[in-house]
Amino acid sequence: MARLNRIIGALEQGQKAFATFAPADMESALWVNTAPYDGVVYEMEHRPWDAARLRDTLQYMLDRKQILAAGSPAPAVTPIVRIPANGGEMNQWLAKQALDMGVFGVVWPHVSNAAQAYNAVSACRYPRLRSAPRHEPAGLRGDSPKTAAAFWGIGTGEYYKKADVWPLDPAGELLTVLMIEDTEGVANLEEILGKVPGVGAVLIGEGDLSQELGHPREYEHPDVVKAMDEIVKICKAHKVPVGHPHVDSKNVQHVLEWGFDLLLAAPSRSFKALETGRELAGRA
Repeated sequence: MARLNRIIGALEQGQKAFATFAPADMESALWVNTAPYDGVVYEMEHRPWDAARLRDTLQYMLDRKQILAAGSPAPAVTPIVRIPANGGEMNQWLAKQALDMGVFGVVWPHVSNAAQAYNAVSACRYPRLRSAPRHEPAGLRGDSPKTAAAFWGIGTGEYYKKADVWPLDPAGELLTVLMIEDTEGVANLEEILGKVPGVGAVLIGEGDLSQELGHPREYEHPDVVKAMDEIVKICKAHKVPVGHPHVDSKNVQHVLEWGFDLLLAAPSRSFKALETGRELAGRA
């Protein structure tokens, strides 16, 4: 069976992975599932955490014709979720609920040290004996796989084999993404990636990082660029994919040349037909 998680599928082949942020709702599920993204990050950090809404959104991603054509039981665009808790809050239950619904990964905001990173990876893993291979980070996730397995389109036994974090488990289909978005996180990133296996990707939180540096949303300010450079450098040294959250048509070439692996591109809605129509109708 091909990769269920298409973000992981792209990254492990050395390709750039493309995703987008979207609100968790029916409309987003329907349009994003026909878009050429590898994945979608349902935004529930700055939007309300609503487990029932997330569950319903995932169901609207299941397109039977699309699934049959692709030869994979999973949606064509891989859903993951950004939870509302900062790393320091250690709220494993949010990850547990999201994973039990069937998401293929969790984005953890504001991870600033190795203890918080360890907790993030642990929350995405089932417990196992200390004598078992790849025991660390020790799993904390509770056991309730039925809904997730059904969404993935596989049996529970197969789900158990695949429901682990990549790349720690080469067969894992879950992606643990840590957001580094403060100077403490930048200072501790070397230790985080050196001590905590199972980090699937690091996503720069340049908005919050620029706030702390005193240059809110001035993404080209030398202080902000320097901090981002440091994150990219450390991730490359540890061979951990690094993501950029604000990719558009103006900066995408620079982001690629910079070395980012996971590109979160904001969808743009075109008004070209309206603009042309108004011009032709003399209403421009």
